[in-house]
Amino acid sequence: MMITNFYTFLITYIYIICSVLGYGILICYSINRTFLTKNIGYVGLVGIFFFTIYSYFSSLFISHSFYHNIIFLSVGFLIFIIKFNFFKSLHKNSLEYLAVVFGVLLIGLFIFKTHDDFLYYHFQYSYYLTQQPAVIGIGNFGLGLRTPSSLFYLNSLFYLPLIKYFSFQITPVLILGFSNLILLIKIKNDIQKKRYNFITIFNLLVFIFINSFFYRISEHGTDRSAQILILILISEILFMVNFKTEINKSISKLFVVIGLVISFKAFYVLYGIFFFIITFHLLQVNKKINEIFNLFVKNFYFIGFFFLFFLILLHNFLISGCLIYPVSFTCFESVWAININEVKDLNNWYEQWSKGGAGPNFRVEDPLNYIKGFNWVSNWIDIYFFNKVSDFLLGLFFVVFVYFFMFRSNTNINNPKRKINLLVFFIFILLFEWFYNHPALRYGGYCLIASVAFVYFSIFMERYEIKKKLINKRIYIIIFITALIFTGRNIDRIQYEVQNYKYQPLKYFYYKFDEKHFEFQNKIKKMVSNYEACKNLKKECEIMIDQKINIDKIYGKYVFYPNK
Repeated sequence: MMITNFYTFLITYIYIICSVLGYGILICYSINRTFLTKNIGYVGLVGIFFFTIYSYFSSLFISHSFYHNIIFLSVGFLIFIIKFNFFKSLHKNSLEYLAVVFGVLLIGLFIFKTHDDFLYYHFQYSYYLTQQPAVIGIGNFGLGLRTPSSLFYLNSLFYLPLIKYFSFQITPVLILGFSNLILLIKIKNDIQKKRYNFITIFNLLVFIFINSFFYRISEHGTDRSAQILILILISEILFMVNFKTEINKSISKLFVVIGLVISFKAFYVLYGIFFFIITFHLLQVNKKINEIFNLFVKNFYFIGFFFLFFLILLHNFLISGCLIYPVSFTCFESVWAININEVKDLNNWYEQWSKGGAGPNFRVEDPLNYIKGFNWVSNWIDIYFFNKVSDFLLGLFFVVFVYFFMFRSNTNINNPKRKINLLVFFIFILLFEWFYNHPALRYGGYCLIASVAFVYFSIFMERYEIKKKLINKRIYIIIFITALIFTGRNIDRIQYEVQNYKYQPLKYFYYKFDEKHFEFQNKIKKMVSNYEACKNLKKECEIMIDQKINIDKIYGKYVFYPNK
């Protein structure tokens, strides 16, 4: 087993963060200088946005090998070094925030036991992108390989010498870290400007939530990072519709965040529904349809969003024959396409699993009838609600109770009526869709339920008048306690892994893996090698190539397709 030194990992960690910020600085400064000056967290998200677009596009033509990644990341790192003094002058104390946030989050990367999906397909998909350009029809190798995510493409860019694939857990830390910076800097600015309002409260609640509930980095997968960004998205929409903002800057942030959300899982394309709120708001501020259209098409980040969305659909199609797998009506006939009946069966299986109709040790007898309408509700309540959902709701209640206890006062003030109805209406639409089709918290339940609770509670708490010194002191206390919770829960987790798996976190930096992690890539490598060696000997090739999957080459691209 190859392992890596902790200090090697630490240097790589800093190198990647600086590279992401370097590209973010370049883009923000080139497109809109004011976008750069406000919040270092968004500089980081813009960098990740660029990394995502680049990784999807470049993987079509080249592998994300050591040499490629060193060159790519070094360019970003050099930009950061060259622009460092300029960057520091704009952000002043933000660099201290950057160091503290990512310093605290580092403890979350001491991981030995990964979640099951990491072995099943997260690692294998990420690793495959480092070995060769993306091939066509890889969905035929297994279920997990049919649902691409920016998580895998970003991971592949962090494959570097010495550290190799032990950097594949850094992506969720980048999302959590830059999201924390966005929230903390917004809260800091509100404190400095004496602008304590329901947005401040909402942001603070989100900060507590994402660090207390999503503290286990190894379990973020393709879902929790997206849900963190959805909460950031809702915060930005609330601010845009309730306060005067620079329209172009506000919608630029929204394009970046929505683009990243959708990239983590094509399923989250549903959250494009928030574009209706943006359009409605622009109409309310006396923007005409043609002006709104021009705002969109002339916005660099919208163009980036549109291009990223196109790349996501393209990769989905090249993998499975479907634009959004396993939504059967988005599937097309092609040589490598998954059989449409299999797509429908898998869609039913995912629905059955999320509705409590299947588990490691049981299956319901009539799954098709079980998932119809609300037949599943009573069973779902028994085995899922009174377990994960109830625990989650109790945790939410505890968060708002503690906040209420710390910030209530005997003095009430009158606040203007907040514009939340349209946003809450769309959240409830998404919440109903979530509950009716896939009511597992990992598929959007966390952020949707929390956002509704936090919006109404924030407006309720806004009515209390508290002295500025008390507000500042209590906010700092909450932030400090949240950091302690994140650190403490991870220390407890690490101690468990040390005791049960003989993990040595201070000596070596690695997670548990074995040869199973390389099964997919080894199979591709063997099939490609066999194909190249015997493509002119058809009988021999038929014997050597996998019985369920065949291989061909079209316009220089390997295509894997099911044997008919």
